[in-house]
Amino acid sequence: MKFTDQLRRAERRNDSLLCVGLDPDPAKFPGTWKGDAARIYDFCAAIVDATKDLVIAFKPQIAYFAGHRAEDQLERLMAHIKRVAPEVPVILDAKRGDIGATAEQYAREAFERYQADAVTLSPFMGFDSIEPWLRYGDKGLILLCRTSNPGGSDLQAQPLANGPGGTAGELLYERVARLAQGDWNRSGQLGLVVGATFPGEIARVRELAPSLPLLIPGVGAQGGDAAATVRAGWRADASIVVNSSRAVLYASNGDDFASAARRVAQATRLELNAHKPAA
Repeated sequence: MKFTDQLRRAERRNDSLLCVGLDPDPAKFPGTWKGDAARIYDFCAAIVDATKDLVIAFKPQIAYFAGHRAEDQLERLMAHIKRVAPEVPVILDAKRGDIGATAEQYAREAFERYQADAVTLSPFMGFDSIEPWLRYGDKGLILLCRTSNPGGSDLQAQPLANGPGGTAGELLYERVARLAQGDWNRSGQLGLVVGATFPGEIARVRELAPSLPLLIPGVGAQGGDAAATVRAGWRADASIVVNSSRAVLYASNGDDFASAARRVAQATRLELNAHKPAA
């Protein structure tokens, strides 16, 4: 099943636009687990078990595992998600960006080793950096477009000279959106990352890429406006995947961390759904 179809099914099944980001920081773990990197799997699996019926996707961030030599725990976690929530797609947040044989190996890592359903990619080396990933025809490739960090404007909001397939003065993120909707999306696998901290840009990306899934980080601890995010990006025929990580993961530093995470996920899910336009 293609990733876009997985998203639509998960959205309907769980009535959710919420993606829970799995960014495990042992320094923030509860109780006796605090500081213990050997508990990364246990912590994340508990979050998954508590929220699996509330989400459209899960999004583990690979650096939080690799930085603690916990890649084996990530493998176990991916297998756990597939076992307990097979209907929920998993996006590996890796932001890879390379070409040729190196990109092929990154794709093997994401899709064969970790069994991810989708991956985040940096497109700024051009189509050459996307093409090797397209060989995994049922997987999603989510390209950085307009990111939620303030420094994203340093490049993404800069105007371009006129060029093939573009117009003079088009902003870089607009060109990425146009390419992802058009020439690059040869097999319908592409999506875009657009930050919740820029609802105007979400609306512009949705205008340029009306059918692509949008991964939208920045709701929760980063301060993105849930209402503005949904109004700008959600369409009945194009998914939005609104990510919240820290607000859910660290809702409590006590033994009730999993149940607290569930309460925050429930509240966020309801808030997002409340702002869908009426059918």
